[in-house]
Amino acid sequence: MKLKIMLFSALMLFIISGITTAQEDARSASTAARWSESQKMSYILGTQVGNFSKQSELEVSLEILTKGLNDVVKGSKLEMTQDEINAAMGSFQQKAQEKLQAARMAEGTENIRKGLAFLGANKKKAGVKETASGLQYKVITMGEGAKPKATDKVKVHYSGTLIDGKEFDSSYKRNQPAEFGLNQVIKGWTEGVQLMNVGSKYEFYIPSRLAYGLNGPASIGPNQTLIFTVELLDIATP
Repeated sequence: MKLKIMLFSALMLFIISGITTAQEDARSASTAARWSESQKMSYILGTQVGNFSKQSELEVSLEILTKGLNDVVKGSKLEMTQDEINAAMGSFQQKAQEKLQAARMAEGTENIRKGLAFLGANKKKAGVKETASGLQYKVITMGEGAKPKATDKVKVHYSGTLIDGKEFDSSYKRNQPAEFGLNQVIKGWTEGVQLMNVGSKYEFYIPSRLAYGLNGPASIGPNQTLIFTVELLDIATP
C-alpha cells in the first residue's frame, strides 16, 4: 500500500510540474504577443548584451549600461569621448584575443602530447611504416598505375578523422571525388600521395607539423595529428 501511495504521489508531482512548465511557457508566449515591435526589439537587444556579457566573461553594470543607452537616445553629452571609447574597445579586444590565443596554445600543447603518444604506439602495429619526416602510412590496397609527382594534379576519394575517431571531412559522404594539385595541400598529403600508385588505397597518420599545426581550422583544432584514408583514382598534369 505504501508503495502505491509513493508512486501515486510521484505521478502527481510529475503532472503538476508539467502543468507549471506549460503555464510558464504560455505566460512567456502571451507576454511577447502583447509587446509592440519596439518592445520586442528592446528585449532582443537586452538578450544580446546579456549573451555578450556571459560569453566574454565581462561583468556588465546594468546601471551604467542604462545610462549609456539613455545618453545616446536622449542626445545627452557622453561621459566618454570617442577616442576614449576606441581605446577601451581596443584594449578589450586585445585582452580577449590574448586570452583566446593562450587557450589555443594550451590546447595545442595537449594535442601534440596526445598525437606523439598515438604515433608512438601506432608505428608498432603490423603493416604501418614510417618515413624520415615522421609520416606514417599503411597500404590497404596496392594499385598498379603510375605514381604522381608533387607538381601533378590528382583525383582522390578520402576521409579524414582525428585520433579520437571524429570525422571532420569526407569526399565519400559528398559522393564527389576531390581534385587538387599535390603542391597545394598539407605536407603530409604532398609526401604521402606520391608514395601511391593509381588504384591504391592507403591510410596516412600525419603528425601535426606535417598537417595544419597550430592553425588548424575550427573543425580540427590546433596541433592535431590527423588520420586520412585515401584512394588515388587518377593523375592529371596541372
